[in-house]
Amino acid sequence: MNPKGSDNRVAASEAPFITGPHAIDDTLIARALGVALEQGGDFADLYFEYRRAASISMEDGRVRSVGGGIDLGVGVRVVNGTAVGYAYAESLDPEELLAAARTAARIATGGKVVAPINVTRVRAPSRYAVSENLVDVPGADRVALLRRADAAARAADSRIARVDASLVSVHKELLVCNSRGAVVHDVQPMSRMGVSVVAGDGDRTESGSSGGGGRYGIEYFAMVSPEDHGQEAARVALVNLDSRPAPAGAMPVVLAPGDSGILLHEAVGHGLEADFNRKQTSNYTGRVGESVASELVTVVDDPALEGSRGSINVDDEGEIPQEHRLIEDGILRGYMHDRISAEHFGEPASGSGRRESFREVPLPRMTNTLMTAGQDDPEEIIRSVKKGVYAKKFSGGQVNISNGDFVFSLTEGYLIEDGKITAPLKGVNLIGNGPEALATVSKVGHDFELSDGMWTCGKDGQSVPVGVGMPTVKLDELTVGGTEA
Repeated sequence: MNPKGSDNRVAASEAPFITGPHAIDDTLIARALGVALEQGGDFADLYFEYRRAASISMEDGRVRSVGGGIDLGVGVRVVNGTAVGYAYAESLDPEELLAAARTAARIATGGKVVAPINVTRVRAPSRYAVSENLVDVPGADRVALLRRADAAARAADSRIARVDASLVSVHKELLVCNSRGAVVHDVQPMSRMGVSVVAGDGDRTESGSSGGGGRYGIEYFAMVSPEDHGQEAARVALVNLDSRPAPAGAMPVVLAPGDSGILLHEAVGHGLEADFNRKQTSNYTGRVGESVASELVTVVDDPALEGSRGSINVDDEGEIPQEHRLIEDGILRGYMHDRISAEHFGEPASGSGRRESFREVPLPRMTNTLMTAGQDDPEEIIRSVKKGVYAKKFSGGQVNISNGDFVFSLTEGYLIEDGKITAPLKGVNLIGNGPEALATVSKVGHDFELSDGMWTCGKDGQSVPVGVGMPTVKLDELTVGGTEA
């Protein structure tokens, strides 16, 4: 927990889980935690969650679906060594909560007398202030946002043949309570707009997309308008209409700022999640203090970026997270821990325990994973390449955690010839190994950019929102999988 002590202590009435009939009182919390530990577990926690969601999708100018719902429940976890007992209730009924606690307690045997738990409310920081959550914006106004994006995309060019758009918003409230007595409350908003476009010219059609959002409400559209997303999706589709087959082979690759951070997230970040290292299945296992990248590379996981999609005030184990330096000047400094892995490695919990919902156990997960800015001029980086690929936008990728091998597909990429960005390319795949690729980093730009909020990360069947970002980066050699001989 935050060590500042009394500065963080607040009255329960200042940080309710939900006001009115759903408010969770300290007496019930203490009782449930006592039941969870009565068979002898080392640690227990309660994760209360309330979620409201709303979505609208438009296909080719027509509203096709409108959805929404409310989800509410509590998960109970008991940790006994590295073994975990878990149960949940899809209500806040005290008897169902206590029944879930008894079920989770079965991971331990023998029974013990549980000392009374003194509950202390802890104030979380405020990293996302929302003026009006999109969930609460009238449906007609949300449809109007989609129509604005649709109109902007169609106005871009007569070759725009189809436009689809969607808007998803979530209000999530959580209360995390643990057997050390800490109780932390947070409200986590989320919004995301997505626009996809198909452009046609004769028999050829190509697509483009744009999306963004984060822990914002309606104020997001004062920063990035629906028209911005519509025009950007149209631009990518039109660029791809002129694309040519990509070259194949080993060559320099320049990663554009912003979205290219997804390569860092997948190829490096997952291998630095501590559960893989605890189980010795990561290629970074046992390498803390060793060189794992070029000395130009510094990688951090930062949960505190205001409004970013991956930002959190508190993790799903009740820890207040701070920035983690994972790789500094090419040297591996540490891993991202949940409570179990922190105990295993003798490290403090780093606030990296995250879960999809109250139905799931927390796991070490990334928040906003970033490569920090360097000193190089981005234009000079391009001019340093005789022939290579400029990777601007990614559709995602796959990585083998055990050895770091990855494959990524580009949705927008270009040929670099004689130091200039020239023809757009299609069918570009980047193939390599995370540590080996980072070892070839020879230039890092001063133009750091955070990707707009669009990424969702999957692990062990759980999905959580994340952020990525990086400056322009030159990799001296990477395998490009293209279709041009």
